[in-house]
Amino acid sequence: MGQQETVDVDEVFRVETHGIDPIPDAERHGSAKDLFWLWFGSNLTFTYVINGALAVAFGLSFWQATAVVVIGGLSFFAISAAGLSGIRTGTATLVISRAAFGVRGNFPAGVLNWVVSIGYTIVNTVVGTLALEVFFAEIGWQSGTAGRAVALLVTLALTFAVAMWGHATVQFAERWMAYVLAAGFGVLLLFVLPGTDTAAPAAAAPGLSGWSLAFVVMLAGPFSYLPMPADYTRYLPRTTSLRSITWMGALGGFLSSVALGVAGVAAATQTDMTDAVAGAESLLPGWFQPLFLALVLGGSVTNSIITLYSSSLNLQVLGIPWSRARAIVISAAVTAAGSLAALILTDFTTSLLSFLSLLIIVFAPWGGVFLADMLLRRCHYDADALHDGSAGAYWYRSGYHPAGITALLTGMTFAALTCDSELWTGPLVAPLGGADLTLLGSVVAGLTYWALTRRRVAAYAPAA
Repeated sequence: MGQQETVDVDEVFRVETHGIDPIPDAERHGSAKDLFWLWFGSNLTFTYVINGALAVAFGLSFWQATAVVVIGGLSFFAISAAGLSGIRTGTATLVISRAAFGVRGNFPAGVLNWVVSIGYTIVNTVVGTLALEVFFAEIGWQSGTAGRAVALLVTLALTFAVAMWGHATVQFAERWMAYVLAAGFGVLLLFVLPGTDTAAPAAAAPGLSGWSLAFVVMLAGPFSYLPMPADYTRYLPRTTSLRSITWMGALGGFLSSVALGVAGVAAATQTDMTDAVAGAESLLPGWFQPLFLALVLGGSVTNSIITLYSSSLNLQVLGIPWSRARAIVISAAVTAAGSLAALILTDFTTSLLSFLSLLIIVFAPWGGVFLADMLLRRCHYDADALHDGSAGAYWYRSGYHPAGITALLTGMTFAALTCDSELWTGPLVAPLGGADLTLLGSVVAGLTYWALTRRRVAAYAPAA
């Protein structure tokens, strides 16, 4: 019979050989339900508990904060829809965005996205390391510096091994870790929710400032995913329903983020959540506290896995002439160094989080332009031209798409003027009553792009 007709190189516990190169139809596999487990598992992270508690700290009541959590969860429909272009092109999100910004115009966002991916991976690694260190202490292993070192190595090893193996292993790990984490966090909800004081008055009238800050905190996490959804849809067969892709991914992210967000809101009505881990732990019986710390570690790892994996594709987009598996070593090394610095320097993590929160000024408008471009093209791209450089249709003018760059800068200007963060306060924040409207930069950028290209962008699309 000769050689096999197809060769599936995307197998569990086998190093993935593909990177940003288009996935051939013969090697496509899986179904939309894989996306449910990917987004469900990767968002079973303690971060959402912290975000829910912050909404209460900003002055919202239980029901007001819960409404913000639910609306934030609905944003996963946009995140999941951003992966539709992956099934059409077989390549990564930051390759596809060349259609909106041009090959060269796409480069700055690619650099910043890599920084954001590594930054959040560092934060998650530090959270997981500290939780594992306390876990060691609670089971009787008081080892000080040695315990912290082992905790860091374990956290990094769990994240790196899965991300290095690649796409199939990432999906496999997210599914099985989701089973365990969902059961554990389910028990957490059983302990936290019954004591909720839903009638407790808000600590202070939230005003426009409190509402806007709560939305920024709740939506910043999902928005940070915008440059990566196609990374996980590019292996799906072209015949996969686009509707099922959107719904499965969105439901996964929605269920986990909302459940944990509500847990954070509920906890904040019962105890001081300034230190969210300690606050939540105080509501749990002693026997469950070590398991709770294991949940914090597991959630940190599941979230870090997808950001570290996408960072390796990101480096290829930036021109690193290495395979995906080799490129991920760069990301892992920087993550290890950054995590070590964060554990030694007490203010490093706070400074890093402030910097990452400021980058929403770039990524909210970037996401608005990318989604607007995708809608205008109805997800139809010339897949070959995305990789053709100056010879392709997406080179535009010297590698820059004027409409995309103009829309991005317009959205960034609006976001910068209305941003209220520790590192920067826009001049329009005070006149707006303290409101932070940074996220609306995505709407401004998207509408600007639509106005500039609605009659021309279809000309760039290949025939269906």
